Amino acid sequence: MSRSFRRLRRQPPSDVSAAEAIALTPEPPASVPAALSFLADAEIVAGEPIPWGSNYGFALVLRREDEARLAVYKPRRGEVPLWDFPYGTLYRREYAAFLVAEALGWSFVPPTVVRDGPHGVGTVQLYVDHDPRADSDGFRKSNESELMRIALFDVFANNADRKSSHTLKGSDGRLWGIDHGLTFNAVTKLRTVIWDFCGEPIPDAIRSEMRCFLEDKRRTATLNAQLRELLDKPEIATFYARIERLVNSGKFPQLDPYRNVPRGWW
Repeated sequence: MSRSFRRLRRQPPSDVSAAEAIALTPEPPASVPAALSFLADAEIVAGEPIPWGSNYGFALVLRREDEARLAVYKPRRGEVPLWDFPYGTLYRREYAAFLVAEALGWSFVPPTVVRDGPHGVGTVQLYVDHDPRADSDGFRKSNESELMRIALFDVFANNADRKSSHTLKGSDGRLWGIDHGLTFNAVTKLRTVIWDFCGEPIPDAIRSEMRCFLEDKRRTATLNAQLRELLDKPEIATFYARIERLVNSGKFPQLDPYRNVPRGWW
């Protein structure tokens, strides 16, 4: 961790003066573009390692003028080598997941950018203020459509690691998905805890959103230009093939309990 970092504190302890604490901006960014601009340009003023996860990640405080926000930084150098994903590509897959969700208009991945940090290039993602007590089993009752979109995204993005802790109920009531480093492999590796909709019809409105995305040549051309900087050609091609199969079938796939459950699924 850079020596310039002060230890991240949400509330100053009794032995630290108020001047040393960092006051976080309580209001969310005005828009996704505003959040992306902030994440890309703001100064990193404090941080500390996140003590869980198989790859190295850091909680940061970013500040620009009077605005200060929490973010999660995942540097390329902190990625643990895997046999089935090319080394040094997980941060690019994180960013690709954000771009795809935005292109579809689903916007469940927190604003994410690629930038340099104290440990080199990586993703910096806006921290989602969420309720840690939220029960993932209750998401279907209160956020069914959002959960359906995340489940479908995991199929066509080929998410190999959708754990319960990777789906968050935001303080704004929205459902968010995080940790998308193990995505977009050309070989099928889907592993997920979202089994709620296996074999069910995809609602017409959601199926129409995917079909409109595929038919919108301007939108797909823009996304393709972005993805070519992040993924290999076969990975991009199989992403489109998977979403097309879902649109044509009109159903959520059946899952295999022996192959489609992530390790350490909680």
